[in-house]
Amino acid sequence: MSELSKMLAGQLYDPSNVQLTALRMDARLKLETLNQTSMAQVETRQHLIKQLLGSSTERIHIESPFHCDYGENIHVGDNFYTNFGCVILDVAEVRIGKNCFIGPQVGIYTATHPLDPVKRANGLEYAKPITIGDDCWLGGHVTINPGVTLGNNVIVGAGSVVTKSFADNLIIAGNPARVIKTNLAT
Repeated sequence: MSELSKMLAGQLYDPSNVQLTALRMDARLKLETLNQTSMAQVETRQHLIKQLLGSSTERIHIESPFHCDYGENIHVGDNFYTNFGCVILDVAEVRIGKNCFIGPQVGIYTATHPLDPVKRANGLEYAKPITIGDDCWLGGHVTINPGVTLGNNVIVGAGSVVTKSFADNLIIAGNPARVIKTNLAT
């Protein structure tokens, strides 16, 4: 099994593998171009975003700077917006639904490391996918940890650290995030 296959399957893998290093370098070069392209060059930016992400629609807007590991493991729905300084460590798949808005300096991290100090010291790591439903809003400086799933219509308060999954129609906030309000759809 290749290191890429292990990575995508959530198994321990070696990130220094030649193939993975080349894929990350390709993403870095695309990001460098995107982050240096004027916001006035809308069509050019949209083309660069399409080349970078695994899937997206035409109605997305990414403020620069934006950073990610691979890009191809990120899938966003229609009417997606992310503010300045978003970092998505897409070692595993990241799926974000339609009508989602991400505040400034948000981190979405699928990458994690073994608890065993020997494995960790040897540079091995693994990942857990993240899913964010439709109509979600992540406030500024939110952190989404590996393996989290957020349901539809979830609002995450600024500065929150989301360490577990949550259902639909909630406002969550805090460190670790907890339910603040329920039944937003009513």
